[in-house]
Amino acid sequence: MTRAKLTVALFAALWSLMSPAQAQNYPNRPITLVVPFAPGGLTDVPARVLAAIMQEKTGATFVVENKTGASGVVGATQVWRAEPDGYTLLCNALADVQNLHYINVPYNAITDFTLIGKITDGPPLVLIANAGLPYKTLKDVIDDAKANPNKISFGTSGPATSPAISLTQLNHTAGTKIVGVPYRGSGEAATAVVTGAVQATFTFYTAAKPLADGGKVKPLAIAGAKRIPTWPDVPTMQELGYPNFNHGGFVGLAGPAKLPPNVVAFLNKALNDAIHSDAFKTRMEALGMTIPEAAANTPENFAAFMRTETARQAELARLTGHGPTAPKQ
Repeated sequence: MTRAKLTVALFAALWSLMSPAQAQNYPNRPITLVVPFAPGGLTDVPARVLAAIMQEKTGATFVVENKTGASGVVGATQVWRAEPDGYTLLCNALADVQNLHYINVPYNAITDFTLIGKITDGPPLVLIANAGLPYKTLKDVIDDAKANPNKISFGTSGPATSPAISLTQLNHTAGTKIVGVPYRGSGEAATAVVTGAVQATFTFYTAAKPLADGGKVKPLAIAGAKRIPTWPDVPTMQELGYPNFNHGGFVGLAGPAKLPPNVVAFLNKALNDAIHSDAFKTRMEALGMTIPEAAANTPENFAAFMRTETARQAELARLTGHGPTAPKQ
């Protein structure tokens, strides 16, 4: 054996002996939570609150790093390529199960990561209409759209995003031809409703509630499985006759594939302890988010959820004219 080959072999042997010991001492340096979206967004805020509470409860150092680009793919790729030592983690979200049906994604969002647990469910999308229009219910919008094809327009946050997918599902189910007008984000689309540039939009609860409270828009329906506790008088799309109309976000915690079992166990416990604290629940409730039950918030159940949601998004992708792409194997 050459000296170079011998050196490589010895290094590999030493690493195989060192890695379990290092894992047992986990964590002994700062843990980075990569958020693949901009600061202040619906993935970033739960991540920052979580990091602060996990740090307080465990004594470990948690740092949030925003790595944006390509609808979350840039940040997720960084974690996918990281060492599986538990010091680089991903706050994944709905985009992870939507992207693969619309854009080229270099990884499998399930098997190329270690799924640790959910952080939050929601918030759901809310259908809002301009306050000056005569619409009082979803039926009013549908009736007008059917009587005047292509007259009604909804703001969206661009192709392959939840507001656009929601509109496609509504048109498909209701038999309407409502026109989608893309904006640079769901917040900008909501502003377009206020100004009258478009008649309505599906936007997240966090944007919809303040505008409705200020009398600038009318909330017509919740695109979620349940009514929102802080907005109990707004019905769900399912209650109004549109089954399986569930468009809500989620935030989860994942790491590179093949994280050591003891690292996963530590992180899952720390995650559940943090999200079930009063401080975390209070902050998330204000955002229209809910907390998964601790007993059910396991890595296995999170993986099952991701598989189910990926399949559901594939069906929705067909409605938009995109051929669903199987996850990379």
